[in-house]
Amino acid sequence: MTGYTAQTTLAKSISFSGVGVHSGKTTRLTLRPAPQNHGIKFRRVDLPGTQDIQALFKLVVDTSLATVIGTNGAIVSTIEHLMAGFSGLGIDNALVEIDDYEIPIMDGSAKIFTQMMEAAGIVLLDAPKHYFIVKKPVELVEDDKSVSVYPCPCFKITCRIDFPHPLIGKQEITFDREKDNFERDISRARTFGFIKDLELLKRFSLGKGGSLDNAIIIDEDRILNEEGLRYPDEFVRHKLLDSLGDFSLLGMPIKGHIITYKSGHALNHSFIETFLNNKDAWETGPAT
Repeated sequence: MTGYTAQTTLAKSISFSGVGVHSGKTTRLTLRPAPQNHGIKFRRVDLPGTQDIQALFKLVVDTSLATVIGTNGAIVSTIEHLMAGFSGLGIDNALVEIDDYEIPIMDGSAKIFTQMMEAAGIVLLDAPKHYFIVKKPVELVEDDKSVSVYPCPCFKITCRIDFPHPLIGKQEITFDREKDNFERDISRARTFGFIKDLELLKRFSLGKGGSLDNAIIIDEDRILNEEGLRYPDEFVRHKLLDSLGDFSLLGMPIKGHIITYKSGHALNHSFIETFLNNKDAWETGPAT
């Protein structure tokens, strides 16, 4: 079995720590190998006896500032960059142990997560990888925003953004699973925000850990980070990274082409519900 037909997990455990972008708290994270059909699960080691939280859309409890999952009173927040790392590298099974409620923001991208996963190694398991195989288009439109998926023999995702800001404007990029370009082209793209919004968040005791070390901060006409951008179109690349993390909460990869326009966490999760409710538009099955 290849990495596209067989389930995968990490070859060994890895640990690291960092600051939560909203809580400002330092948390420690350990990623452990897991058996076939385990999926990605989160365990709050600071809350012994609580149930592990499966990384599935039905357990999403908030999407206002980040993707938050939870069950029975325990939550894990800001999971999208870590989940994008798992999805981008095609890792199906892992146990994530964390000693607080928020995943560390690291440098604002999935770069460090991705590098550490690859350094740990990815192993094939003796079980087939299962997919959602798209048979008919599914679309969700809200005002001028949209998410859609179309039949495709492999997984692709195209992200389009349009910001009324001179440094962003209209941007578009496509991630193609067959090209294995996640680490090089997507994983290093950082989250971004406007200085006025960051000041507002901190006034309401949010964004406590946000800084130039873990986000691109934009003023009215300039980028405040001294080193500038990692990619000329880093903004849309990060939106695609976020989308990879969001759509991974389907619980299985997709064989189809997802296209997003001006979407965010909330619309992505609404689309997942719409997609799953259109049962005649897809089928599930092992890779062939």
